[in-house]
Amino acid sequence: MSIPMVDLKGQYETLKTEIDSAILQALGETRFILGPNVQAFDQEAAEYLGVNHAISCANGTDALHLALLASGIQPGDEVITSAFTFIATAEAIRFIGAIPVFVDIQPHSFNIDPARIRAAITDRTRAILPVHLFGQPADMNEILALAEEFDLLVIEDCAQSFGSRYGERATGAIGASGAFSFFPSKNLGCYGDGGMVTTNDETTAAKIKMLRNHGSSQQYHHDVIGVNSRLDELQAVILRIKLKHIDEYNRKRHEVARAYNERLAGSRFQAPVIPDDRDHVFHQYTILCDNRDAVREAVLAREVSCAVYYPIPLHQQKAFADTAQPELPVTEATAQRCLSLPIFPEMTERQIATVCEALLSA
Repeated sequence: MSIPMVDLKGQYETLKTEIDSAILQALGETRFILGPNVQAFDQEAAEYLGVNHAISCANGTDALHLALLASGIQPGDEVITSAFTFIATAEAIRFIGAIPVFVDIQPHSFNIDPARIRAAITDRTRAILPVHLFGQPADMNEILALAEEFDLLVIEDCAQSFGSRYGERATGAIGASGAFSFFPSKNLGCYGDGGMVTTNDETTAAKIKMLRNHGSSQQYHHDVIGVNSRLDELQAVILRIKLKHIDEYNRKRHEVARAYNERLAGSRFQAPVIPDDRDHVFHQYTILCDNRDAVREAVLAREVSCAVYYPIPLHQQKAFADTAQPELPVTEATAQRCLSLPIFPEMTERQIATVCEALLSA
């Protein structure tokens, strides 16, 4: 049995009639740029996340870029973040001329370690950018307390955490702003690229709306230099439909994760912790193991997909060679031992069993 990392085709088949009909309707209306579905999706996403403003854009990297730009962070300012994440997190910091300052992660959550943040704060620090990696919220209470103590902004990277909650609040509704990705494989994914910035601040929202549209809030009037980063109308159609199912999708991912944990209990593989005080939505189900590369090859040989997120931490990437190279022992050890297994809402018990059999026999 061949098992993919995510079954986008299977999900589409369950929604095909509704999606096809809605796309045909949007094609007939021919309002493709900032059209009615984009406007409706922004409002529906804001209501779901419990924020005053949700502003869609072209992709998750742009969402981070726009959030940073709108925050007023200047070239040379420092932004503290994790080195164990996709490059977009730090790429967006560098893109506006700011300096990413990498700190280590917690071994149990893969998220930035608040205990390490304090030592990294300098008089040039302007923000903390935590990543809710693999769908688990970072320790936001501790991060917010540090931000208040040192008068720093908190911008959340929610690219992998749509629908997760920390206490009573959704990720993206906790810091000054949040940045989301709707890449096809995400928990809430479209059929191309898409992103969104969330905020409760009216001024920040107005800036982001202007920045994403060539610095314009009125046609042919450009107050600042902006970018062209608008969510496509057809992607908004798909996201509106999928948003209605996101709680069910996340619930099923959680069930798959629990089934994995039960089957892997007592084995040589370290399963992810499922916390009680926050909602882990399992964009990825990531284990730790010795001899990771050999295990990966053995699993792939059984036609079971698996992947390494992320093999090279950001502080060791050539693109950041001109920044400080801190020692991040937990990050570096995790990068050598992490392995992500297939996880998607449509996963069957048989598929779960097959993945575990391939893993345990590796």
